[in-house]
Amino acid sequence: MLDTIADFFHRTLAEPQRRPQPELTLELAAAALLCEVMRADYDVSTAERQAVCAMLTKRYSLSQGEVEELIALAEEEVDQAVGYYPFVSLINAHYDYPQRCELVTLMWHLAWADGSLDPLEEHRIRRLASLLHVSHSDFIHAKLKVEGEEATLKAE
Repeated sequence: MLDTIADFFHRTLAEPQRRPQPELTLELAAAALLCEVMRADYDVSTAERQAVCAMLTKRYSLSQGEVEELIALAEEEVDQAVGYYPFVSLINAHYDYPQRCELVTLMWHLAWADGSLDPLEEHRIRRLASLLHVSHSDFIHAKLKVEGEEATLKAE
């Protein structure tokens, strides 16, 4: 079964124009990058998993079942991936700059989902933001924005 999932993912990345919903390929690539952030500190918490589900549900208007399938596919692909190129190149080709900045902001929200920011998560986001060609100033702006929101939530 896992081979079938992997074959499906490789087919959609290689031939997105043949799929009835080409945007699903972008969803998988974005989900894979979010999974990378979630797994960066080697501790996937329930809060982080719920945050990824909520992000993907809201961002792509998916049902709970579709989100669970998307995350399973993304995690499988991340497990087998040698690098970030398949995900990043697809997003860079199809997302405009504000969409890539939004994805980096989602990464920061995900990193804070468990209540703290791990240095490994920050490093992973920094690396992915660089590969997504998000400027350092926008990377920092997104970080500070999310940290401010987290501080406000803790103060309440």
